[in-house]
Amino acid sequence: MHLVSRIGWLRAAVLGANDGIVSTASLILGVAAASVATGQVLVTGIAGLVAGAMSMAAGEYVSVSSQADTEQADLARERAELAAQPALEREELARIYRARGLDERLAHEVAAQLMARDALAAHARDELGISEVTTARPIQAALASAASFSVGAALPLLMVAVLPRPWLVAGVALASLGFLALLGTIGARAGGAAVLRPTLRVTFWGAFAMAVTAGVGTLFGAAV
Repeated sequence: MHLVSRIGWLRAAVLGANDGIVSTASLILGVAAASVATGQVLVTGIAGLVAGAMSMAAGEYVSVSSQADTEQADLARERAELAAQPALEREELARIYRARGLDERLAHEVAAQLMARDALAAHARDELGISEVTTARPIQAALASAASFSVGAALPLLMVAVLPRPWLVAGVALASLGFLALLGTIGARAGGAAVLRPTLRVTFWGAFAMAVTAGVGTLFGAAV
């Protein structure tokens, strides 16, 4: 199986887990840097987990639903064009195949055979770029984002629960960077990509976000 088949859920899962770690760890560090008690830090982190998971699910559902609506509108338009002018649509498909390297006779033959079998599927795939692998799945994306966000957010929260207060800021920061590096590695391997660049990218931007938030908490001495 080609790895591109994973692109829908993998993108949502990596984005959700990364956001869960970074946003929750940043929130915890900002609050902890303001000298708030451990119990309050934990409550703040839990609230951030719940709110973030719901926000991720809603955001993914809305955005991917918009993509699905666009796909359906394009398919409806294509269906109408096939019914009104099949010969013109067959020629359009043949031009696509000629552009890909087939000679004119073979391009027309392939277009005719594919349209005889399933004209809409042929045009969806080769003209519109819509296929079973890449089609939008709003519910899948929403569930993957919410679940992965929750898992990611739970990791820095676990550190709050087990670390003593004097070590809280440093411990959460270091552990979260480790979690981000692990996430970058897992995401790269799941997608069949090289490991180093995705891992460094995820870790760097996570460290930047946490440093800024902790700095704000220290500067103002109040929860952010």
